[in-house]
Amino acid sequence: MTLPRKISPLSVWVLATRPRTLPAAVAPVLVGTAMAIADKSFQCLPALAALAGAVLLQIGVNLANDYFDYVKGVDTVDRLGPIRVTQSGLIPPARVKAAMLIALGLAATVGVYLILVAGWPVLAIGLASILALLAYSGGPYPLASHGLGDLFVFIFFGPVAVCGTYYVQALHLTWPVILVTIPVGSLITAILVVNNLRDISTDRKAGKYTLAVILGSRVTRIEYVLLLISAYTMPCILWLAGLDSGWVLLPVVSLPMALSMIHVIRQAAGSVLNQALARTASLSLFFSLLLSIGLILSS
Repeated sequence: MTLPRKISPLSVWVLATRPRTLPAAVAPVLVGTAMAIADKSFQCLPALAALAGAVLLQIGVNLANDYFDYVKGVDTVDRLGPIRVTQSGLIPPARVKAAMLIALGLAATVGVYLILVAGWPVLAIGLASILALLAYSGGPYPLASHGLGDLFVFIFFGPVAVCGTYYVQALHLTWPVILVTIPVGSLITAILVVNNLRDISTDRKAGKYTLAVILGSRVTRIEYVLLLISAYTMPCILWLAGLDSGWVLLPVVSLPMALSMIHVIRQAAGSVLNQALARTASLSLFFSLLLSIGLILSS
């Protein structure tokens, strides 16, 4: 990890938000909104609010992770990932914490509007999301440090985010909506798997027991492959079950990209995985965009 020679204050804060991770916030909203369009339940303002809330929560979790990992001594000079603004000294810890609280406050403001639109289920989703966000890296039992990060990322970026986006527009849920959360959650979890695979050595030294540290690199690579297989299997199930037309198979267009990523993950290690992480995030967004188009055309 090397610091740039010159970096503006604005660029530092953009760096702190980790813009490469933001597709993980956008993808579930795309798919949830596509399902709403397909079911003729699309509502523009709630959809935009869901997108804004998701992005703000993602920025909040990135800042929280940056802050708490520094405070708990997880981030050190030995880490192989991109620059962390707190550990590198680019932004004082107190300011990172304040920015995190501002992001959460703005997300909560968006949430108030969505509660007025869709009622108490949105309140439950919002509170659960904020608690999970803070507990992911912070608190007395950080989820990410006890092998639970993968599960919670799948739940909150898959079922919670997709179903939540659909619900604020349609005010109900259907089985097809629930099923399409699986590929979205799987691919976003795969992003975390790459991150944790890269950091196995440094996380183990810091006492951060991610699922990758617990399972080891070989099984973690298998986990990555299984997540991608589950993502590409679900559209086939939806089509074969007669829940959607053949258009739902449109994400298969991205399969060569997925196979390329599997080849990379089987061999890459260390800082080389930084690029693999970015490409997995791109795959997640591309797949979700294709799935969204397919769902809309299926209607």
